Amino acid sequence: MSFSGFIVQLLNGLASASSLFLVAAGLSLIFGVTRIVNFAHGSFFMVGIYIAYSLVDRLGTGFGFWPSLVLAALAVGVLGALIEVVLLRRIYKAPELFQLLATFALVLVIKDAVLWLWGPDELLGPRAPGLSGSVTLLGRQFPSYDLFLIVVGPVVLGLVWMLLTRTRFGTLVRAATQDREMVSALGVNQAWLFTAVFALGALLAGLGGALQLPREPATLEMDLNTIGAAFVVVVVGGMGSIPGAYAAALLIAEIKAICIWLGVVDVFGISVSFSKLTLVVDFLVMAVVLVWRPWGLFGRPQAPSRYVGMQEEPLRRPSRAYLIAAAVFGLVLAALPVFTADSPYTMVLMIDLMIAALFATSLHFIMGPAGMHSFGHAAYFGLGAYGAALLVRASGMPMELALVVAPLVAAAGAFVYGWFAVRLSGVYLAMLTLAFAQITWAITYQWDSFTGGSNGLTGVWPAAWLSDKRVYYWLTLALVALGVLWLRRVLFSPFGYALRAGRDSALRADAIGIDVKRMQWAAFVIAGAAAGLAGALYAFSKGSISPESLSVGKSVDGLVMVLLGGIQTLAGPVVGAVTFTWLHDTVARNTDYWRAMLGGIILLLVLLFPQGIAGFAKQLFDRKRREKDAGELKEVKA
Repeated sequence: MSFSGFIVQLLNGLASASSLFLVAAGLSLIFGVTRIVNFAHGSFFMVGIYIAYSLVDRLGTGFGFWPSLVLAALAVGVLGALIEVVLLRRIYKAPELFQLLATFALVLVIKDAVLWLWGPDELLGPRAPGLSGSVTLLGRQFPSYDLFLIVVGPVVLGLVWMLLTRTRFGTLVRAATQDREMVSALGVNQAWLFTAVFALGALLAGLGGALQLPREPATLEMDLNTIGAAFVVVVVGGMGSIPGAYAAALLIAEIKAICIWLGVVDVFGISVSFSKLTLVVDFLVMAVVLVWRPWGLFGRPQAPSRYVGMQEEPLRRPSRAYLIAAAVFGLVLAALPVFTADSPYTMVLMIDLMIAALFATSLHFIMGPAGMHSFGHAAYFGLGAYGAALLVRASGMPMELALVVAPLVAAAGAFVYGWFAVRLSGVYLAMLTLAFAQITWAITYQWDSFTGGSNGLTGVWPAAWLSDKRVYYWLTLALVALGVLWLRRVLFSPFGYALRAGRDSALRADAIGIDVKRMQWAAFVIAGAAAGLAGALYAFSKGSISPESLSVGKSVDGLVMVLLGGIQTLAGPVVGAVTFTWLHDTVARNTDYWRAMLGGIILLLVLLFPQGIAGFAKQLFDRKRREKDAGELKEVKA
């Protein structure tokens, strides 16, 4: 840990901060004006580096290198404008979560488009002409190109600041950030303002990707890796604040650099690997900032949008016909193993579908009736899965008892995380849950001696009497049915009514004596226990468990399931989970470009059924019932 090494690491942090700032600045601009949490922003970064690679290959590594980077950024800006005009402009009045679902579908489509155009291999670009060497700093070599990147960040910050403060366009952008509906009421063409802002944000992300060409290879994993880091920077700095994004990028990049410089340090005789903290330090910073200052370092409380989506009707108890249909469906599921004895894979798929249904229902419990957005629900699924696996392997606990205790482990995690989370709302609540999930994932991923690290845990099989897959299917069916029915029963209890009252009007609920935060905290624990049961069933069905069960991708899958089925119906998460899991399995087995096909299907469903599949079916049923009642009333009057 020399002083020269410390200075070099700080400079490395400055170079990384500049690259991260370019992506975060574009994301912050887009969210500030359009209120869209653009999950596809990392895809623009990835496309930028791929286009830059092709342009440099065509125009040459000499004179054509620098124009190629600029042209790549402009091309990504045009791509962003086209996406905004063709797709996003149609869903601005949809609930924010459905906009998130649409941008997630774009991630899938863009990833497979890049795979088709450039292939699966990593593409390493040439060194930047004129900056291919290094300079000597305190006896150490430091890349000249990284010094260039250190300068780029403040230059772009200054240019964006001048654009926003010294031009009419910037005045309109700042006004739209405060109240976009009022800007429209004053006669400003809101649609083209949104397009221009989205294109500018995409251009900045594309520029950030293009500038990385001499530093790292272009890979298909850059999109999700980048968007996670960008979300953290934007939230820490304050949503919509460009200076805040730069300050947060500097803070996080320098903390990571210091962790790398420290390496392994003995603290009171215990070896602490600070370098391993680089996987999670940004989410630790985000969690601390959100708990201390919920709006970020430079942010302000978000102005409420007038586009609140469809007004939710009160929950109604199921009709007699609905109960009969559910009973018949349950009998069909129970009899399914008898008729599919020659198809073992059907049992495996059906078990996965039922576990996904319970996981999605637990997430819907806090998103729908409780009104709390969560981007990290996989934490409780993973805690239940690892809890079951460790209880069986480490303590020799019987599998049957582990199925009971594992949900309590997940509930304990939800108890701790929920205490902090319920103090926030909206996208800040969602990002704090993501931070907690990533912290949990990082601990699991790196604790080799306890959790198996990146290899996970194997040999987690059910009891001998459950070795037949059909018997395990029936056990899963029984536990999932009980879990779903229990969550449904809670919603029709006094607790459920109080929970929805707090969602619809926290002030009114508080005025009549309802402790809204405590109700939401309890909802977190209940949902965590149900997700933990789904995780335990998953661990025993697969015979192993890995850190992927706690990853961001698993949380996003849960979000997609809930939104695809419909957040305003109790059947929505089950329908969405079955649809998404079946589509994922079917499409992935029939084409190499399954992501694009799956993303296209999700986009189609979002555009056609913005209320979800089950929500659309409920609308049709209610419309026919009203027409029938109106017809009967006319007959009575006649």
